[in-house]
Amino acid sequence: MSAEPLAIPEVKLLTPPRHRDPRGFFSETWSAKREAAAGIEGPFVQDNHSYSAPRGTIRGLHLQVAPSVQGKLVRCVRGAIWDVAVDVRHGSPTFGRHVAAVLSPENWAQLWVPGGFLHGFCTLEPDTEVIYKVTADYDRAAERGVIWNDPDLALPWPVAAEAAVLSDKDKLLPRLRDCAAWFSV
Repeated sequence: MSAEPLAIPEVKLLTPPRHRDPRGFFSETWSAKREAAAGIEGPFVQDNHSYSAPRGTIRGLHLQVAPSVQGKLVRCVRGAIWDVAVDVRHGSPTFGRHVAAVLSPENWAQLWVPGGFLHGFCTLEPDTEVIYKVTADYDRAAERGVIWNDPDLALPWPVAAEAAVLSDKDKLLPRLRDCAAWFSV
């Protein structure tokens, strides 16, 4: 498995090997031993699967705070996404900065988003499916978010604002500067 730290080294781009033969391929998409060697925190307690019909669907920017902080291991199994992690750990030298990667079945990459980071993605193709593992159960009381188009973050979303498809909840999230300090380093 390839484990590449991104510009914010806590966020990693993982690419598990695919073993091909005339039938297709086989891949271990997750292995506790392999991920631990790459510095991926576990254990994972839940798998989530999202389907987005239109291109330009944005999900995020979300996270969970204590006592239910979630790390996420994200992969795209159909279509393609632009996946982004934003550091919101107060005191971090990369606070407010982001890293992003395109995830697709073709590149077989996965993004590790540790606790202390906002996470979101934008679908690059219609009929996109994303599967991700999380390190804590969903906890509505611990759920937090930041508006996707926060001008202070200036994320380079691959969709025009007027074409973005969002949930009603995600349209109403606050800017990062209006949020409490959820994490500190």
